[in-house]
Amino acid sequence: MPEITLDIIQEIAQTTPSKIILLVMDGVGGLPHVRAGKTELETAVTPNLDQLAGKGICGLTEPVAPGITPGSAPGHLALFGYDPVKYTIGRGILEAVGIDFDVRRGDVAARGNFCTVDEAGLVTDRRAGRISDEKCIELCKLLDGQVIDGVKVFVRPVREHRLVVVFRGEGLVPFVTDSDPQRTGMAPLTVKILSPPGEKLAKVANEFLARAKRMLTKHHPANMVLMRGFSQHPDLPTMSDVFKLKPAAIASYPMYRGLAKLVGMDVLKTGKTIDEKIQTLTQNYTNYDFFFVHVKGTDTGGEDGNFEAKVKVIENVDKAIPQITALNPDVIVVAGDHSTPAMLKGHSWHPVPFLLYSKWCRPSKVSKFGESSCAATSFNSLPASQLMLLAMANALKLNKYGA
Repeated sequence: MPEITLDIIQEIAQTTPSKIILLVMDGVGGLPHVRAGKTELETAVTPNLDQLAGKGICGLTEPVAPGITPGSAPGHLALFGYDPVKYTIGRGILEAVGIDFDVRRGDVAARGNFCTVDEAGLVTDRRAGRISDEKCIELCKLLDGQVIDGVKVFVRPVREHRLVVVFRGEGLVPFVTDSDPQRTGMAPLTVKILSPPGEKLAKVANEFLARAKRMLTKHHPANMVLMRGFSQHPDLPTMSDVFKLKPAAIASYPMYRGLAKLVGMDVLKTGKTIDEKIQTLTQNYTNYDFFFVHVKGTDTGGEDGNFEAKVKVIENVDKAIPQITALNPDVIVVAGDHSTPAMLKGHSWHPVPFLLYSKWCRPSKVSKFGESSCAATSFNSLPASQLMLLAMANALKLNKYGA
């Protein structure tokens, strides 16, 4: 299939009064439970999603490519219509922008986790038992404000075990590896250079981690820090420029708020629950023509290996669907940025179910919104970046291409 670049989209996109709602259930894709034989989405009781699916287009998306396990940033970028391979954004800069930190040119940001290490120095819990927000704030204040080889280190809380570390100084380039081994039973990794320009940052980051280890000794379970996603501020074309949209984001987690800002969305103040987010959507509905609504709980349940919790979040989302349809949007898209099967306790490479409803659809006529029914449709391997094109087309926001 020919590549449809953002330049081409920019040429054919048009501004119209029609409205698109993109509801992202983070990590919604799953695998069948060993006993029940159904995925989380197939297990959940979802009459409203099933009804939409029966009247709309259903299928599976490939966030990056078959066999590739995507991070949250490329998974969401694809849903926003960007090639996730061409346009890359580091996790650190997303977190920093998401908490409204004043990131400057030349700064390098890293996503951090407070973690638990045992007496042998091996990671036993990458999330330190999901410590409270208050404890995270306390420990960030302890680590904040250090100066290492002329580089100032800012440490800011995000939520629970999550933090942001920003390095500010001359000659910093994020050509370095992560310290997070991404699994338990291993020691935190030494930050290494990927190319010579990263030497200074690697030296400073390793000294910061060594100091953090000493300073956190008595703060079990949060007695060490892991860092990943070293990155700087990217230059991205905005959704307003490319898609001719006035977009808004309704997300409570900083990383997703940061990503939305970087592609030019207005980030609306909202609460953590799905009901609070739908309330924010309703209150701002007349002001925008594209809404990104993010639900995190599906991913959290998957990463925790809690099949039942993930099912419950999906059912709560389903209960909110009538409030969305009552707004009468021209297009409703329900999708995920990647799969997070509870059976694997992490992101996976499996294609992700989606549904798209509009009055211009050729319905897939499925009876249940789930992986198996979505796999049986004609859209069973859609590049996730092309889902935005389908949404734009069904909202009548794309002109004819070519003569």
